[in-house]
Amino acid sequence: MNTEIVPAADTALISDTDAARLVEAFLSGRSPTTILAYRKDLETFAAFAGQRSLDDAAGLLLARGHGAANALALSYRTHLIERKLAAATVNRRLAALRSLVKLARTLGLVSWTLEVANVKSEPYRDTRGPGRHGFLLLLDELAERDDAKGKRDLAALRLLYDLALRRSEVVGLDLEDVDLDEGTVLVLGKGRAEKARLTLPAKTRLALRGWLAVRGGEPGALFVNFDRAGKGRRLTASGLYKAVRRLGERAGVRVRPHGLRHSAITEALDLTHGDLRSVQRFSRHRDVRVLETYDDNRRDLAGEVASLVAERVSPPAY
Repeated sequence: MNTEIVPAADTALISDTDAARLVEAFLSGRSPTTILAYRKDLETFAAFAGQRSLDDAAGLLLARGHGAANALALSYRTHLIERKLAAATVNRRLAALRSLVKLARTLGLVSWTLEVANVKSEPYRDTRGPGRHGFLLLLDELAERDDAKGKRDLAALRLLYDLALRRSEVVGLDLEDVDLDEGTVLVLGKGRAEKARLTLPAKTRLALRGWLAVRGGEPGALFVNFDRAGKGRRLTASGLYKAVRRLGERAGVRVRPHGLRHSAITEALDLTHGDLRSVQRFSRHRDVRVLETYDDNRRDLAGEVASLVAERVSPPAY
């Protein structure tokens, strides 16, 4: 695309140093998982804008000025939509740009913000996941194994389901976060600055104990990689995703880590008869309205009402 800077009354001279400091400040103080996600989002924009680095892309965007920068962001939005990316992905990448410019304004580099709106999305349309039956099939598959990787996968699987942890939360755990004697684990939740202490169910503790027996007591990442390329290093979020998918393929279940969280939350709503407040504590969602979507999908309220309406109408007499 053409990235020539368009002169405007509100354009600014952004030095390479200013752009580099902005990007550094934008990425600093965040969790490793968040940094990785933001970096990927900004790299996607840099590629779109024909820039070699994040610093160059940030400098280009800010130097354009209010109107031209928003026009560029709007073109980027159209580009992402035409690639048929999910609405949530498009919105996250736009949010990264808006946050970057907002920080630039805070630092006095520009006097404006990006105003390109998100695309409409319907989050959590599929909130059921593989269900309890699917999870049991995964456990059955692991029951046939007694190797170190199998013990690791079982412990990770139980955390994903029993505590409804996100995969980033699971791979972010260190050995020191787990206290099997107390039966607790410290989890750094999404968007949180401090770790929360969660109680481990008995079966989860048993799975962790089995894994730690082969892992050993060396400090560091709780879950490590067994693949040849990264053996011994911290298991990554993509590594956990692949492990769960492969396990599902062997068990005949289509599953991903977040689907296990969905299943656990849906199961929790069933077991508590729709107690949103209790399940909110379990799922650690900030907004209870997210759980209302889970509850609606669990009960199929639209289907229930449709049945009532249909049954109310008597068949015509012939």
